[in-house]
Order: sequence, then structure tokens, then C-alpha cells
Amino acid sequence: QVQLVESGGGLVQAGGSLRLSCVASGNIFSIKSMGWYRQAPGKQRELVAALTSGTGTNYANSVKGRFSISRDNAKNTVYLQMNSLNPEDTAVYYCHADVAGALEAWGQGTLVTVSS
Repeated sequence: QVQLVESGGGLVQAGGSLRLSCVASGNIFSIKSMGWYRQAPGKQRELVAALTSGTGTNYANSVKGRFSISRDNAKNTVYLQMNSLNPEDTAVYYCHADVAGALEAWGQGTLVTVSS
């Protein structure tokens, strides 16, 4: 099994920045890809950013140019650097992993609140 633990959420003013971290543990060698999703109140969960095969990345149009996803393999950690935050970015952010065997893992979520 794979366990994911997020951290780094909080309250920030519009225009500010936050960096989220996601530490993976367990059977990390079974992880195929990782990414970040978010769910705002009353809305469906949506993909924010993902690390694709190799060194590729994929971003939602709404965060392109503002958010950056990266990894530190030595620390089994994936980061989401969020800049120029606006109130529409307010949501619970979840770390996600695609795992071998058509499985997936989710973190518990970390709340990001952007005040205007």
C-alpha cells in the first residue's frame, strides 16, 4: 500500500504564495505517477497539476504560469508551489498517486484559503 500525507496549507492573502508538500510512504516503488487535485466548496474535485511519465508535467489551464509541481525523489516528496494566489484557488488540496495494479492513493487533504 501507499500512504500520502500532505502539508503546507493555510490562510494567505490574494497575491501571496504557498508551497504544499506530499510525502509518500509504503510501497513507493509501485507508484506510477503523482499529482495534485483540489475540491472547492460545492464543486467537483479537479486536477490541478500532475507529474507525467519521465519529467513531464501537466497543469489545469486555470493555474498555468502560477503553479509549479516538482518532486524530490530522495525525500519521496512531491511539491506544489502556488504563486499569485486568488480567492478562486480556495479549496482542499489532495495529493494523488496512480499505483501499479490500477490502484490509486489519496492523501487526507490540506485546506488552502485565499482571502481577498
